[in-house]
Amino acid sequence: MVKKPKKGGVRVRLAPSPTGPLHLGTARTGLFNWLFARQNGGKFILRIEDTDKERSERIFEEGIVEGLSWLGLDWDEGPASKHQKSESGDFGPYRQSERIKFYKKYLQKLLDERLAYYCYCTKDELEVQRQVMIAEGLPPKYNGHCRNATPSKGRTPQIIRFSAPEAKIEFDDMVRGRVVFDGSLLGDMVIAKDLETPLYNFVVVVDDYEMKITHVIRGEDHLSNTPKQILIQRALGFTELVYGHLPLILDSNRAKLSKRYAETSLLNYRDKGYLPEAMVNFMALLGWHPSDNQEIFSLDQLIRSFDIKKVQKAGAIFDHEKLDWVSGEHIRRMDLDKLALFFKPVIEEKGFTFDGEFTKKLLASERARMKVLGDFWPIMGFFFELTPFEAKLLRWKDEILPDVKIILGKIYGVLDAIPAESFHEEPLRVGLDALATEFGKGTVFWPLRVSLSGRSISPDPIQIATLLGRERALQRIKLAIEKLEDVNEIKFDEPT
Repeated sequence: MVKKPKKGGVRVRLAPSPTGPLHLGTARTGLFNWLFARQNGGKFILRIEDTDKERSERIFEEGIVEGLSWLGLDWDEGPASKHQKSESGDFGPYRQSERIKFYKKYLQKLLDERLAYYCYCTKDELEVQRQVMIAEGLPPKYNGHCRNATPSKGRTPQIIRFSAPEAKIEFDDMVRGRVVFDGSLLGDMVIAKDLETPLYNFVVVVDDYEMKITHVIRGEDHLSNTPKQILIQRALGFTELVYGHLPLILDSNRAKLSKRYAETSLLNYRDKGYLPEAMVNFMALLGWHPSDNQEIFSLDQLIRSFDIKKVQKAGAIFDHEKLDWVSGEHIRRMDLDKLALFFKPVIEEKGFTFDGEFTKKLLASERARMKVLGDFWPIMGFFFELTPFEAKLLRWKDEILPDVKIILGKIYGVLDAIPAESFHEEPLRVGLDALATEFGKGTVFWPLRVSLSGRSISPDPIQIATLLGRERALQRIKLAIEKLEDVNEIKFDEPT
């Protein structure tokens, strides 16, 4: 059983590779590490694993930094960036490309102690070895040909291999429990192309040691790397770490989450209007189960509630509907002053002056219909500008056959008779209900709805009128009457 870490002694890291945008799986790994560190008074370190020189790009690194910053996952140590002007922490540099001297030191140590060696086998020779072992029914691992071989003149070393002992590797995983690997199946793994070009399973061991990492919380896809890294740790005399391997994120068919199913970049969710609080909440539920039935959490609540022992082993299902529900809940619970400010740029880009009080009134009435911030203008834009509509949209089937203009005129009269200071829902409803009793509910409220919103589907027209206010409501009804001046008389007996 894994011992509970001492307060302040925990050091965890997120070590993304800047070869593409920050995606959901890496962000969730970052979140679980961050929560674990904050719970235990420890440190959360951001380390950039950019040893893949051909594919690593600084723009992807900046995207990783931007995504984590958007989520609110602040790191205690990490590289300098446009978001953080100077490097923070005492164990840098925090980019692997700047840490070659550390790797050369430990590679040479393994070579000097004959725990690693240069391999001269070419790709063609290795393929022949592999085919022979498969034909003999053996696992296709390197056969150790160069382990004790004397270098031949004229031959160029191809790679550096680690002399892996054929031992059983066991460790207690914080998520999966006791894990056992048969070391005899690993073979002598490649740890570097040369002294200047170390590879992943080697550099991660050196970096974790040099940065004093205590716990490694990462995706299940790294589970097969763990025994290799433990063997290298033992060879170098390093302290073994505590591991926790998180379940994969799966689609609704329980297949590994693909780029087609979920957004390639975490920041695409931001651009679609998901709140960072909602994304953090949703990601926390991808594999972790709270002890009670609570599903909506703030970041502070997650710090108090998260328990890595309650992370499941089975894959976590990505549910778009659940994400939208969580997002909608956070919108509904957000302080109106804070929420309204999100829409200031949208309103001003549309050419309107931002009115905080008016925007808050709209949100108080209509935010229950929102799933993401991007729903604001599609749902509430008509309060600012009337959607163009055809006059025929005003008609409503009914047994009574009055002229639509007559009904709109009567509606105008009801609203005009109510003073601005009394222009509230109750007086409006009393006056309009009396009119509906005489002419029919649909006959009255349908053209009112269309006049005020320009839509066939909208909130209750009395609510719209109240939110618009007396002058704007009257102006829109007048515009609807004018719209009918140039068309043939529309009767209510025509079906919609």
